[in-house]
Amino acid sequence: MLRRLLPALLGLGVVAASAAAPAQEKKDAPKKRERIAIAEPTKAAADPDFAVQGEYVGELPGGRKVGAQVIAKGLGEFTIKAYHGGLPGDGADMKEVLAGTAATKDSKVTATLKHAAETSTVEIGGGEFKVTAGGNTFALKKVERKSTTLGAKAPAGAKVLFGAPGDEKNWNGGKLVKLSDGEFLDMGVTSKDAFGAFKAHIEFRLPWMPNSTGQGRGNSGVYLQNRYELQVLDSFGLSGENNECGGIYTQHKPRVNMCLPPLVWQTYDIDFTPAAFGEDGKKTANAKATIRHNGVVIHDDVAFPKECPGGQPERPSPGVFQFQNHGDPVVYRNVWVVEGK
Repeated sequence: MLRRLLPALLGLGVVAASAAAPAQEKKDAPKKRERIAIAEPTKAAADPDFAVQGEYVGELPGGRKVGAQVIAKGLGEFTIKAYHGGLPGDGADMKEVLAGTAATKDSKVTATLKHAAETSTVEIGGGEFKVTAGGNTFALKKVERKSTTLGAKAPAGAKVLFGAPGDEKNWNGGKLVKLSDGEFLDMGVTSKDAFGAFKAHIEFRLPWMPNSTGQGRGNSGVYLQNRYELQVLDSFGLSGENNECGGIYTQHKPRVNMCLPPLVWQTYDIDFTPAAFGEDGKKTANAKATIRHNGVVIHDDVAFPKECPGGQPERPSPGVFQFQNHGDPVVYRNVWVVEGK
């Protein structure tokens, strides 16, 4: 029995606990989803869905490690992603990703898992993703992963573009966002300094926007040389496309989706080589970059064939950083750059 729980736990046939009514019954009208966009951690914590969403890790009977991501969809509804081996970037077999749904009913977040003739139930809450089947129960525990480069200090010779309040002066349009845990750099800014080749460290935090989807959920962007966009988006639990977090917009999708849940500080570490141009002004080599998202390589020496949409035209001159503003309250901190040759 327990050996047969593996496919059930990993989401085959997952259905919401509050299943759809039979066809002959009248369905309720869809619930209205008002836009929620919260950058303040204490305010987000007041939403019961915020405590449920996140990442869970455990072992199946027999010792095999599994991971699960629970993604809030608003109004007490969730998507579940489950992985053999652990979580993305930490052992997950990304070729075998299975998904399902869960919902809140009677103040509990539950799902029914069906596989062949077996049925098991899942209850999520109190920091556990608990599975019960055949009279046996086991649980995955909630974890809060942190980037391995979070809080990295600027090395000697680096230009600190934002390290503390007052550094907003290093940005055109620079202003602070004051929250309960600090003062951070707002979006819609360009750096006053321009750069050619560089190594950069950037930290950002996505807002809590459970009722939003796609490009309307925590959207910003880091423009390198104001030409090439490294997408910033709440893509937690998504497939990892070129228009999602870590993607080079319209050009390259990340090797793995390393986006953490909203309101968790995340990092980009970027090694950038600019495009080369001949004396005639024609491009002789594409710009390239190696990028780590939360400490994991998601782009390895990828080339930019041209500027990204919204970016400035490619030229031999240095370019500035832009933190794009799409109206969602994304904030930035600990931004520094080491110029290359």
